[in-house]
Amino acid sequence: MKSLPRLVIVLIICLVAIALPTMPAQAQCGGPFIELSPGSGVPGTRLIVEGQHFDAGKYVDIYYDGTLVSEGNKTSASGDFAIAFTIPESCRGDHKVLVDTVTSVGTIEMETQFYVTPGLTISPAKGPVGTNVTVTGHGFAKNEDGIELMYYTDDGYERVGRNIIADAKGSWETSFQIPTSTRGEHKLDAQGTASQSYNVKDATFRVTAEISLDKSSGSVGESITMTGSRFSAYDKNIQILFDGEAIVTGITADSQGHWEGSFEVPEIPTGNYTVTAEGEWTPEADVSSLIFEIKLDIVLSPDEGHVGTNVTVTGYGFAASKNVSITYDENQETTATTDGQGSFEGSFLVPQSQHGEHQVTIGYSAGNVASATFTLESVPPDIPQLISPSDRSRVGLKGSVTPTFEWSAVSDDSGVSYNLQIATSANVTATGEFADPIISVTGLVGTNYTVTEALPHGTYYWIVQAVDGAENGSGWTAARSFRVGSLPLWAFIAIIVAIVVLIVALIRALVRRRRYYYD
Repeated sequence: MKSLPRLVIVLIICLVAIALPTMPAQAQCGGPFIELSPGSGVPGTRLIVEGQHFDAGKYVDIYYDGTLVSEGNKTSASGDFAIAFTIPESCRGDHKVLVDTVTSVGTIEMETQFYVTPGLTISPAKGPVGTNVTVTGHGFAKNEDGIELMYYTDDGYERVGRNIIADAKGSWETSFQIPTSTRGEHKLDAQGTASQSYNVKDATFRVTAEISLDKSSGSVGESITMTGSRFSAYDKNIQILFDGEAIVTGITADSQGHWEGSFEVPEIPTGNYTVTAEGEWTPEADVSSLIFEIKLDIVLSPDEGHVGTNVTVTGYGFAASKNVSITYDENQETTATTDGQGSFEGSFLVPQSQHGEHQVTIGYSAGNVASATFTLESVPPDIPQLISPSDRSRVGLKGSVTPTFEWSAVSDDSGVSYNLQIATSANVTATGEFADPIISVTGLVGTNYTVTEALPHGTYYWIVQAVDGAENGSGWTAARSFRVGSLPLWAFIAIIVAIVVLIVALIRALVRRRRYYYD
């Protein structure tokens, strides 16, 4: 019988242990408990769940409205924990936060409530009048309708959204353009059929002074104009900031807060940079910012000329301290190295190439490429003068001779070579060359040429053209004729035979005469 009180005590302890999983979270003297910080807020609030007096080194899982939102965290050596998570989209009202862990008496679940309140967020949060913004409502009542959005100005408020309906999680979204309003912060509020404006967490939009650029991109050294508005009246010492550095100072606004200034794109590597402004009475935080792109740029000096011209290539906006290749029509001519500002200078001699436009391209391993155009001169050289053989002259007594042709020299900055044609007919094409040449030689660097195969007896014609290193050709000379051999071969043989016969006859006559004399 003495053991009966002990059995009763053990039974009571077991009953208490069984009841623990369904007990609400509350501070117990010496027992585990949980607390929320904060206890209420809009969806997106960072919530911290704190627990104390739990068993040491045990895993803790946290559920929000039955959805697991945190796992894998353990209690400390003293049995405490502090676990944070973000409140997901959910409608206004109480939402269950449940902690699931293990204690010495078994698995327990402790729960408490987080109260969701409505609130607004806006994106972007600042900009000039006319900025298109998106406002999102969170934590409104489930499927709440009749929601209206208000934008506050110095003269009251303007409804910028009407008849908005929340979804099943109390969320909604709408967009509008910021109406005319003074520079500075302006409140946005909302209310619906179930949510009063004083219960809604406001959003704030900062109206900034406005700036604009006449160009959104440019190359180093290019002049850019900035215009400012909604600055303070007669604001002075206004400066333009490029990537945080003042590049123009001393600008003064007029009575309406308007001003204009120009700057040159600084010598820095290519990329996107923030451009803004500030004045003595208009802080940078109250001025909108813009993105300006610095583009790669190369300058050729000169950008036109002849073969052999020494071209200097200057590049801006490239990556700093990089080796770059300089190519002419995709053929690498030289290399250079950029400095700390991404600029470089190199030079090359224009190679022989056809007259007209040619691409000079700059590139390096990072893949950045820029190009410029070099124009090769298109002026042809003078027409040479034919010297020898002279017109209608005869070369050799008979056929099978190798005549030498000679003409005058012409000069050109791109250098000169010559083309020679020989034909048996004076017929030429529209371009002045022979229709049916029997010999055609190109690229002669001198002013004379001896044919390599003997020409048989006959009449021939010859012409010459000068061509410079840019492939500009002069006109062809007028055709000159010459004749190879004074007599045809058969006539020459006949003459020789006749001469031989005559000599023989003379010799016979002489012999007969001598015999007659001595007889």
